[in-house]
Amino acid sequence: MSNHKDQLTGLYAITDEALIPESFFNKIIESALKGGVKIIQYRDKSSNTKKRLRQANALCLLCKQYDAISIINDDIELAKTVGADGVHIGRDDNSVETARQTLGGNAIIGVSCYGDLALAKQAEQNGADYVAFGAMFTSPTKPMVTVAGMSIIAQAKSQLSVPICTIGGITEQNIQQVVESGSDMTAVISSLFSKDDITYTAKSLSQYFH
Repeated sequence: MSNHKDQLTGLYAITDEALIPESFFNKIIESALKGGVKIIQYRDKSSNTKKRLRQANALCLLCKQYDAISIINDDIELAKTVGADGVHIGRDDNSVETARQTLGGNAIIGVSCYGDLALAKQAEQNGADYVAFGAMFTSPTKPMVTVAGMSIIAQAKSQLSVPICTIGGITEQNIQQVVESGSDMTAVISSLFSKDDITYTAKSLSQYFH
């Protein structure tokens, strides 16, 4: 596991089993990386252990090839098994401390903080490497989620020292606004993986970070 903590910036893709057909998984991940995705989180809520292991492994190998960061959603043991760069945990998942003990000091640990700055401060104190806020806008992936709004970015930048990731309803139409507000990483799901040309879309979304 290499230390990529200084590379926590840029376009952050999150996989979705409903949008990525199993037989095209590797091809689609590589297309995203070719387009400039810097961080990919493997997120699969299914109970198919063999598939999850196979896909997470493939994702990590492709990320190494393209010098991108590989993150596993929720599953600390899977992250350890496949040698991912880190893990992303939510409010109700394993604690930062548990993840750190299992994965070691170099692992990247991200924490979902929704629209809650106090939660983000606590995560930073506990040793998280980045925090994620969302939803920025209404999102097709989670239509019922509460919108945190853009103002949280400036508040977080003034009170936190860890990088900030934003998520939720971010598209080619509004990503510039989010990046200019100070978001270090911007996470996308359907606005990338529902498109026909994933490499082209990733390039379009990535351009605002340069």
